[in-house]
Amino acid sequence: MKKTILWILTIVITLGAAYYQRKTGPTHPKQIIVNLNDTIYKLKLVRSIALDERSEIRMNINDPSINARLHFKRLNVEEDYQTEEFSNDEKGLFAPVPQQPAAGKLEYYIEISDSKGTQVLFKESPIVIRFKGGVPGFILVPHILFMFVAMLFSTLAGLMALTGIPLYKKYAIWTLILFTAGGMILGPVVQYYAFGDLWTGVPFGWDLTDNKTLISFLFWILAVFMNRKTDKPIYTIIAAVVLLMIYSIPHSLFGSQLDYESGQVTQGMILNLF
Repeated sequence: MKKTILWILTIVITLGAAYYQRKTGPTHPKQIIVNLNDTIYKLKLVRSIALDERSEIRMNINDPSINARLHFKRLNVEEDYQTEEFSNDEKGLFAPVPQQPAAGKLEYYIEISDSKGTQVLFKESPIVIRFKGGVPGFILVPHILFMFVAMLFSTLAGLMALTGIPLYKKYAIWTLILFTAGGMILGPVVQYYAFGDLWTGVPFGWDLTDNKTLISFLFWILAVFMNRKTDKPIYTIIAAVVLLMIYSIPHSLFGSQLDYESGQVTQGMILNLF
């Protein structure tokens, strides 16, 4: 009964953390509700485009009497906004944007006009799109799966260590194995396909995603090592808490960004969180 409760709690915590990370990430579509011609529309505005996808902004608005204009420019570049009129197709309104190199970013805002006037969306705080290379499914799917199960086993190991169940050692080892495969092996491969670099964390850079992965990896190595011969559950509890905290940091926060002036790809620093 005790293990069943821990499993249920583990699943709830893991799913909650995964949902939070996905919803708060800077590349997750920006959601907004607008009222046009007395109809409510729930819009999802793109913030990430792969180089093998159509480079465009879409809105699920199928009213031909509604007109919209897109204003966009390269991020952190001193240049005027360009304007593109939205067109209609069977899926709604769409406007093309110029494809950027991997890690290149555009910022944009939108004007929408209906029978009652014009609304300007996000002019004061433009939405940012990051472009990335396409990642093959045979790399991306195992990466996501291994990272999710590692998080699941990490939480379970931490709860078992906290409640005195010896099985925490077994799940700690599996956490380390899966996290190594998903985070330290497949993670860099995903980044290579997306942005052209295998590793941009310490000691080569300050990419937040790479560095938070490294921090969790080191804590789990310590937890498994310290429990080899004697029971020291506190290390497993700490490693599980650290992974949960780091997992709650939005994915891709302070991620790779192309400097248009130098042509170099830079990364955000983990210190920016503080």
